[in-house]
Amino acid sequence: MKRVLSIILGGGAGTRLYPLTKMRAKPAVPLAGKYRLIDIPISNCINSNITKMYVLTQFNSASLNRHLSQTYDLSAGFGQGFVEVLAAQQTPESPSWFEGTADAVRKYQWLFQEWDVDEYLILSGDQLYRMDYSLFVEHHRKSGADLTVAALPVDPKQAESFGLMRTDDDGAIQEFREKPKGDALKEMAVNTARFGLSPESAQEKPYLASMGIYVFSRKALFGLLNDYPTYKDFGKELIPEALKSGMNLRSYVFDDYWEDIGTIGAFYEANLALTEQPKPPFSFYDEDFPIYTRPRYLPPSKLVDAQIVNSSIGEGTILKSCSINHCVLGVRSRVENNVVLQDSLLMGSDFFESTSEREELRQNGGTPLGVGEGSTVKRSILDKNTRIGRNVTIVNKDNVEEADRPELGFYIRNGIVVVVKNATIPDGMVI
Repeated sequence: MKRVLSIILGGGAGTRLYPLTKMRAKPAVPLAGKYRLIDIPISNCINSNITKMYVLTQFNSASLNRHLSQTYDLSAGFGQGFVEVLAAQQTPESPSWFEGTADAVRKYQWLFQEWDVDEYLILSGDQLYRMDYSLFVEHHRKSGADLTVAALPVDPKQAESFGLMRTDDDGAIQEFREKPKGDALKEMAVNTARFGLSPESAQEKPYLASMGIYVFSRKALFGLLNDYPTYKDFGKELIPEALKSGMNLRSYVFDDYWEDIGTIGAFYEANLALTEQPKPPFSFYDEDFPIYTRPRYLPPSKLVDAQIVNSSIGEGTILKSCSINHCVLGVRSRVENNVVLQDSLLMGSDFFESTSEREELRQNGGTPLGVGEGSTVKRSILDKNTRIGRNVTIVNKDNVEEADRPELGFYIRNGIVVVVKNATIPDGMVI
């Protein structure tokens, strides 16, 4: 795997994840109480012995840069390994910002070409899954492919949201269609049992969806980028063109948990699914394939007469006499007496407040970090460093699906209340 270079695409502005992307890049959005989305592809690379990684981004990249610099120093234990951010930049030759996945890679191809590698692994920075990329690359090499696309078996309902591949019995891609519907969708069905699915699973999932994860051979990648200079996107433009030109395109079927965390609803569900018992769909407890993140050296969590059911609690948390049911609490979370938290995600805080600081805040009319005494929070996301006052009710009482209340410090997306980072919700407020 020393001859593989990984390119992780940070995505666009993250409008579907707003307001979580209001002050951070999409890959920097917190996950599971202590991680960031970017930790997933980077950890997969490290566990696959791929240690040369570039992360391409252009929106709100400050927190992403800080996280990566504080977390991944691969040169210490991995020789030439590195994780480096490449931000969009304007140059005389390229005056525009990144305009798509292929365009982002094209603008930095001069750098990627300097590396003496055989394959380029193109990844997304906003997906939750665990994959050994070395198996993916070996499959690409053995098939002699110019380009290999990671494929996820999906059912007809899911299939309408993806680019789909129709393959032959050996996995060679015959046709590629972007988000087909109706009869066009039915024509893309394949016998997925050929790729190791059980007969039952194959009947349920007869379509192969592109995961937006690719292995390009060196010649194929730069040939496509240079031959079609106006094409901006891999999935919509370059891959169909590569198929027309007669290139050898292969699929690599990945039949395991995979979630594209592109919307508030998907982000919320993926996080809370981690609390499922006895076996969540994705686990951070795999010792053979760990997920890495920044070491914080925080004290253990402190629970004082708290009732907790099916929840995950980050380190450095202080919980008083409260009830927590089906929640994920991030690092340094603070929950006071008589609080009810249900079906909610708290991202925690970036710093502690001492008892004296909290008392002084109260005396001066302020609101301490965390969830104040007597408050109720249900089906909500509280971003980092939020301050929820006493006797606050956040339950979406009117069952609103979508709403923007930036002046009050919250938004509603997919029926989920999202309190923005650093926001203060005053005592007694009802949402």
